[in-house]
Amino acid sequence: MDTGTFRGLITFVLLVAFIGITWWAYSKRRKPDFDEAANLPFADDKDEEEIRKQHAAQEEQTNSRHDGGDKNV
Repeated sequence: MDTGTFRGLITFVLLVAFIGITWWAYSKRRKPDFDEAANLPFADDKDEEEIRKQHAAQEEQTNSRHDGGDKNV
């Protein structure tokens, strides 16, 4: 297989990948997900605060399980 054939195959694979991703992005099945993502900047701050609190609580639980290698804990 020479270099030209290899480059042609790579070009074809990339073209197919591009068409596949474009098809996926514009499919009607994905529209609700993309609409939700588009509205995220307009989401209430209260929801963000609750999410931050949940993440902080989860991080506390995770950190409390580890003693960091200290034998005196």
